[in-house]
Amino acid sequence: MNFATLFMLTIALALVVIAYSKGGTLCLEGLKAGGKMISSVFLLLIAAFVIAGYVQVLIPREFINTWLGQASGLKGLLIGSLLGGLTPGGPFVCFPVVASIYKSGASIGVVVAYVTAWSLWAIARLPFEIGLIGLKFTLIRLACTFIFPPIAGLIAQTFFAKVA
Repeated sequence: MNFATLFMLTIALALVVIAYSKGGTLCLEGLKAGGKMISSVFLLLIAAFVIAGYVQVLIPREFINTWLGQASGLKGLLIGSLLGGLTPGGPFVCFPVVASIYKSGASIGVVVAYVTAWSLWAIARLPFEIGLIGLKFTLIRLACTFIFPPIAGLIAQTFFAKVA
């Protein structure tokens, strides 16, 4: 069991104890609310982990190294940024995919560019943003954030490639 799992289990157990001490019904209500959240994302989680697993076994390591590895340079950072921007969904989708490409040989810079683009660009989110805030705002926001994913990847590649 890794530290993150142990940490989250400790917090969950502490919250169960707190809810139980405030009244047994709160404990059950909290478990029901958590169960509803699990049921709403369960299929998405399964699909994301299946995709992540198949990325590791179907895409040859040499391919990942050539296009997304340490030697891929700016090309890899731009590909990672594009893939991150195009990845739909929340962290349940993004991070299993990111973990699988990282374990398959993608460089730290490419992975940072991917996650940064996923969080800043979010192409799948654009229709909501345009519909609710407007096209002008959306284009301004995209123009202001466009260069950051490759730059973040370049910073990670330059300063952290040896420690990752």
